[in-house]
Amino acid sequence: MRSSASAAHIAVIGGGAIGGLTAAVAHEAGHDVTLCLRAPLEELTLRTGGDELRPDLRFATSPGDLADRGPADWVFLTTKAQDTEGAADWLAALCGPDTVVAVIQNGIDQRERVGPLLPSGAHILPTLAYMAVERVAPGRIVHYTGNELHVPQGPSAEAFVKLLDGSRLTVRPVEDFRSAAWRKMFTNVAVNPLTAILKQRMHILGDPEMRQLAEDVLMEGLAVARAEGAQLDEEDVHRALRANASVPPDGGTSTLYDRLAGRPLEHEHITGAVVRGAERHGIDVPLNRMLLTLLRAVDRELRGS
Repeated sequence: MRSSASAAHIAVIGGGAIGGLTAAVAHEAGHDVTLCLRAPLEELTLRTGGDELRPDLRFATSPGDLADRGPADWVFLTTKAQDTEGAADWLAALCGPDTVVAVIQNGIDQRERVGPLLPSGAHILPTLAYMAVERVAPGRIVHYTGNELHVPQGPSAEAFVKLLDGSRLTVRPVEDFRSAAWRKMFTNVAVNPLTAILKQRMHILGDPEMRQLAEDVLMEGLAVARAEGAQLDEEDVHRALRANASVPPDGGTSTLYDRLAGRPLEHEHITGAVVRGAERHGIDVPLNRMLLTLLRAVDRELRGS
């Protein structure tokens, strides 16, 4: 599968599930891809759609490894939201005045989170990933379902569409990105905390009581999203639940995978965002508050503090 766009120099920061998938797909589309990691890898494999890709990537484990490369045309920032500041040195080394940084992270504040870390002139493209992907071992990625990246309309979005044209990923520019960001959040707000706290996979939604709990958590989130200016309604809640239910029963969530791997959680950028928004608008969200309290306790244990 080859892109119709000319080859670009793409640097992917983060070797987790989304980072591994986007690096492999961009390479398959004909681009020059460097995967920026904390620890070295011998190879990356991606299992997707019945295929196993073994892209010939360049691996870098420190910004100094990139001294001979110059600024990247594109940077895909795929670290977890809570690890964003740790990518500052990578961003400084990779970004020039024409670099576009696609921030492929959960949450609703990608611009505010990443903007202070970028050199003058670099462009931020907030990106919402609609895909279920798991890193089952270092360098081994399994893609279960979903292949869309949603971005705000504009010149960078049009360039992103061309960059991945003909690849396994579809880039969809959207007009109302605030609503789109909250709509994407809904796919995480209920199932991420529930799967992580229970240490169970997506089969939990097959239980009627658990599905009802997930819906109730999302209805609280809907009240906050609307107060924040998102144009959403109850159908968006049901759409998120249907999307969650479409994930194979043995699939999981990014927060569950982090807990199982002993990594810090990204709860403050998902459940925490709902609770903080509720506080701004005087909205009662008891279920989300309870989940946030439990997630913070789990996270303290994972961090050993």
